Amino acid sequence: MLLEESGGGLVQPGESLTLSCVTSGFTFSNYHMSWHRQAPGKERELVATITTDETLTTYADSVKGRFTISRDNAKKTVYLRMNSLKPEDTAVYYCLANSYAHSYWGKGTQVTVSS
Repeated sequence: MLLEESGGGLVQPGESLTLSCVTSGFTFSNYHMSWHRQAPGKERELVATITTDETLTTYADSVKGRFTISRDNAKKTVYLRMNSLKPEDTAVYYCLANSYAHSYWGKGTQVTVSS
């Protein structure tokens, strides 16, 4: 099972990034997907979720209206579009694949928002 995040980097406040999480080794369409993040010295927190059929998405209050989660089951990839980035969005971002029986984490991608 492989989940590989990409798209992180250093951006200025107000700018945008799109993270991708490419997966392999499991049936992607059977897994709910989510993005999480962990800032230095803080616990990992849930950022956004999306169901297998994309009918339901949820967001942390801190990112609602700025971030958008989406998925492409044909490409076995989940995305996180991040707009209007703030310094407090600085963290390592992880994707998670979750089913009733299994959960798989990626290794993360660093997002730094700084002027």
